[in-house]
Amino acid sequence: MNSERTDDLRRRAALHAALAEPARLQIVDTLSLGDASPSELAEALGMPSNLLAHHLKVLEREGVVGRARSEGDKRRSYVRLVPGALDDLATGKVRAVPRVLFVCTANSARSHLAAALWRQASEIPADSAGTHPAETIAPGAVDSARRHHLKLPGVRPQHVDGVRTDGDLIVTVCDRAHEELDFPVDVHWSIPDPIFAGTPEAFDHALEELGRRVDNLAPRLSLPTRPTNLAPAATR
Repeated sequence: MNSERTDDLRRRAALHAALAEPARLQIVDTLSLGDASPSELAEALGMPSNLLAHHLKVLEREGVVGRARSEGDKRRSYVRLVPGALDDLATGKVRAVPRVLFVCTANSARSHLAAALWRQASEIPADSAGTHPAETIAPGAVDSARRHHLKLPGVRPQHVDGVRTDGDLIVTVCDRAHEELDFPVDVHWSIPDPIFAGTPEAFDHALEELGRRVDNLAPRLSLPTRPTNLAPAATR
């Protein structure tokens, strides 16, 4: 057996060993939907922080998960699955939802791009909103959508309180929005704000990352079998 084949087998064996622990599989299942801080993972899984730290260390060592510093609270970090690390693992549908709502801070770039990508990938309706809406959609987001032949509606940013409805699957695509919302969030995607850099490359990178996340989540959701009335949710 050649050395390349041996190295591949060892890598696969190490990955299987990392995932052979039920607690680590539970962590991976949770992160397959979106990013989470260690404290959020510990709370969601009912796991002591020291034990969670051990399991995260094993998963990081094998390249399954990585961390990124929050753009909001700089003391916080978010854990995410490394793209492609689990390509051979399949997951089933998570739930039936009447609509997906993407939320960021200004509702001027990431949330609009995510909703537009979602409409291409799924029959489930989608909308977007912000916690502190800007006056207009960022020109960089409009230009990136145009470069990638993505239909971006010409609407003004809107506040989440006026958009959110009962039954929405809430997806935050912004660390700041995720950290300040006072209602439950279903999925968090820690996407760097392209407006900070302001370059075409930054907006294209955000669009690419959002597209990857959308393609992962869309097959795992379905429309409810019965029509669901979208009643306005209680505002803060």
